[in-house]
Amino acid sequence: MKIKKGEDIEVEIHDLAFGGKGISRVETEEGGKFVIFVTNTIPGQIVKARIMKKRKKHAECRLLEVIKHSDLEQEIPYQKISGAPYITLPIEHQIKFKQEASIDLFRKIGELKDASSFFDEFISSPNPYNYRNKMEYSFSVIRHDMDTLEELDDFGLGFKHSGTWWKVENLDNDSGLFDAEWENKLKELRKWFIETGLPAWHPPKKEGFYRHLVVRKSFHEDKLLLNLVTSSTDLDKFDKKGFVAKLVELIGPRLAGVIHTVNDDVADRAKLEHGPSDVIHGKATIIENLLGLNFEISMQSFFQTNPKCAEKLYQKVIDYTLENNSLEDSVVMDLFCGTGTIGQLLASQIKNVKVIGVDIVASAIENAKKNAKLNGIENLEFFAADVGKFLLEYPQYKGKIDTIILDPPRAGIIPKALKRVIELDAKKIVYVSCNPATQARDSKELREAGYELLKFSLVDQFPHTAHVESIMLFEKRNS
Repeated sequence: MKIKKGEDIEVEIHDLAFGGKGISRVETEEGGKFVIFVTNTIPGQIVKARIMKKRKKHAECRLLEVIKHSDLEQEIPYQKISGAPYITLPIEHQIKFKQEASIDLFRKIGELKDASSFFDEFISSPNPYNYRNKMEYSFSVIRHDMDTLEELDDFGLGFKHSGTWWKVENLDNDSGLFDAEWENKLKELRKWFIETGLPAWHPPKKEGFYRHLVVRKSFHEDKLLLNLVTSSTDLDKFDKKGFVAKLVELIGPRLAGVIHTVNDDVADRAKLEHGPSDVIHGKATIIENLLGLNFEISMQSFFQTNPKCAEKLYQKVIDYTLENNSLEDSVVMDLFCGTGTIGQLLASQIKNVKVIGVDIVASAIENAKKNAKLNGIENLEFFAADVGKFLLEYPQYKGKIDTIILDPPRAGIIPKALKRVIELDAKKIVYVSCNPATQARDSKELREAGYELLKFSLVDQFPHTAHVESIMLFEKRNS
């Protein structure tokens, strides 16, 4: 096989690597084996792929088309979308691949040769389907037809076609990820948008009216909160009352509130909250319940996407925090705390513990304080500050912190901040990660600094995707 950047090739997928990269091993013109990585593929599939990067011993490719499906796959009653590449793979196979790939990752990147001996458990999502509490849909006048694979000039409302930022695939039925009733009726709402005569967004030209539709769901209340994002072009022609009336017709009392945001930023992925927003119906928030606590969620709030599974994740974090220690009259630091969910759950379960939450996002901290007040929790305090700088400013905590809970962004912890964490000399560290690759890297640093890895668990927060979360428990060797 000739391997050249930009070429389209046809290969069979033999194995699956971490991050959802299918592996194919092929013979080259020079002889010998060459490894082809193709994103979002399943062992046993024969696929058409485009070579995006070529290295000496491997190439990275983008999936173009599945020519032959794998014997592992099954028929599904959902519309196939780019955001759920493994939905045709039975959940038990997904779990097997994620577990094996993660352990292999800890072995290679984390240099943990006997990684499998530290494995505690794989925590499955209670709801493998329709588990998400938030979904973002995009508008575009460029539509990708999923049957003919053609690019059409049309009014599209759904999800971006994989590997593109300008094409949208219409969502006509339940995707199996979000609220089934809502997604089965989305095509009726799309028809209403078309009938208004206002255009969908044109990503290459940076013009148009309808841009995004964001929907948040409360499983606790069984209600939906919507945010329609448009440009200001022809805003006076938009019938807000008619839009609300159509939503009431479609989902009735389940409609918690409707927000309209005007965003004229030309960047397609600009933050949706940029620009003026008005609540044009109902409320601007919904309430979700986790482990007995209520959390008020706005459109801008960070909140776990799979709340039912998040309960299991948070309980595991609390169990690791409590292991071999009652934590009575001690201090727990919740770093990168976001809206402070973990800290609040911990503080509510152990009354005599002092919890300190730190995050650089001021709005998240304000939300955390508000929710703590809502739940009547007083034994915790939140700070809006950079983690590294905060630790420098409060050296009095050195030697007094029993446990540090880390829940950093996907990029992991920057070296300076990790150094400050280590200097706090906590007895235990519970490290929660949405990216086991960066966690594996950081775990090596923690072990070299004197923290022994006791165990780790994996959590399937996002079934049908390549993502998996990991929780590691470390203990200071001299404790």
